[in-house]
Amino acid sequence: MRRLPVYLLLDTSGLMSGEPIEAVKNGVQVMISSLRQNPQAIETAFLSVITFDSTAQQIIPLTDLASFQMVDLKATGVTALGEALKLVSNRIENEVAKTTTEQKGDWKPLVFIMTDGVPTDDWLPGLLEFKKQRVAFTVACAAGSGADTGVLKQITENVVSLDTADSASIGKFFQWVTASIGVTSTKVEDAGKEISLLKELPPPPSELNIVV
Repeated sequence: MRRLPVYLLLDTSGLMSGEPIEAVKNGVQVMISSLRQNPQAIETAFLSVITFDSTAQQIIPLTDLASFQMVDLKATGVTALGEALKLVSNRIENEVAKTTTEQKGDWKPLVFIMTDGVPTDDWLPGLLEFKKQRVAFTVACAAGSGADTGVLKQITENVVSLDTADSASIGKFFQWVTASIGVTSTKVEDAGKEISLLKELPPPPSELNIVV
């Protein structure tokens, strides 16, 4: 079976404490529940969660939806985005099956990044590592006015922003991510085609501004 790997890179720095981090936890839980109702997603989508604050860590390795168990998130420290990019590159390298002459590998991964701040580490080496990976699609979300969309634009063309990092806005972001994973899993299952453009995904809700 060809898996559709999905990596969530979530900012858990101190700025996210309180309502934002609770909204992220809730958003992931609702997303998993919704995707479990989707016959294509439950077959195809595998999810991993990487958090970044003063360091980056993979708190959940690539896991099928039926077995996925969210862990508690705490908001503390600064914003090691570069380390997160390095870590996700390493995980894609090691967890995603490559196509060989004998067999088809996994589908190219989807990567969703959410941050409310500015990188506090030397993030460019991490970006270079990330650019070497063959990812189908990366979306970065700038949550609230403190996030630097200019930095995110260097990671991916596909940047969306939320005016506020409150529970309603963050919830809408995760609803859209859920719909995007659902559409992608249907497309790879039914048509054998990977998503490569933002316009192939469901239109973002009004709370999400597309950064051009």
